[in-house]
Amino acid sequence: MKKLSMLMLTVCSTVIFAQKVSDYKYVTVPEKFETFKEDYGLENFFTKALAGKKYIVLPVIKDKWPAEAKSNFCNVVSADILNDKSLFKNKVIVQFKDCNNNIILEAKGVSNIKELEEGVQDALKQTLIKIPMSNPVALLPASTSGQNTSPEPAVSVASTTTPEANSYSNGKLDLQKIQIDSNQFILAKAGSSVPFAVFKTTSKNAVFLVKLADGNSTIGYFENGSIVIDLPQADGRFSKEVFVAK
Repeated sequence: MKKLSMLMLTVCSTVIFAQKVSDYKYVTVPEKFETFKEDYGLENFFTKALAGKKYIVLPVIKDKWPAEAKSNFCNVVSADILNDKSLFKNKVIVQFKDCNNNIILEAKGVSNIKELEEGVQDALKQTLIKIPMSNPVALLPASTSGQNTSPEPAVSVASTTTPEANSYSNGKLDLQKIQIDSNQFILAKAGSSVPFAVFKTTSKNAVFLVKLADGNSTIGYFENGSIVIDLPQADGRFSKEVFVAK
């Protein structure tokens, strides 16, 4: 019981379903970076760099956005460049924020080049090393409020019977289902401090956004009293992993 309590405490404090920048494919960049007096070529340099990392930089006019971005702003991450210049060095901070204005990535760059345009661009190059390639997860469904944060999984579920057991197995792994709160539960090995998978509710009944221990994001759902996870494979496909109640 003590181990179980410690596990729940660890999960509550550290395993939060934070989005990563790489989870997105759509990025907005402001027309003007407010903390800079001039552009210094940053906007063009930055958007080209993001495109090189497979992000789609959206135009300023939202009417020209793709439907999946326009229908739910939470499918879009906002990028900005801040001037952090000191007396002798050009320094910049690149921030990415989600639709709730939460910073999900902050990267800092420093240049010893004193000339402003060349110096800030050089500093920006340092931040690009810390920005991952786009590897988007499932997009969110249309939302009238623009603040819906629940993914719409591309899955057909024949039965959504909610499991009532606490122990599950796929024949190789024996896991415990631990309910963290009304919106989140985990599957973990008994006595382990690292969850096998963290499940968070979506707008679709009995379907969950799942964060795996290896960092991959996927979906999971209830089916005939079992817990099913679509496990991503190396070839880009998914395999159906079924955990049956014990």
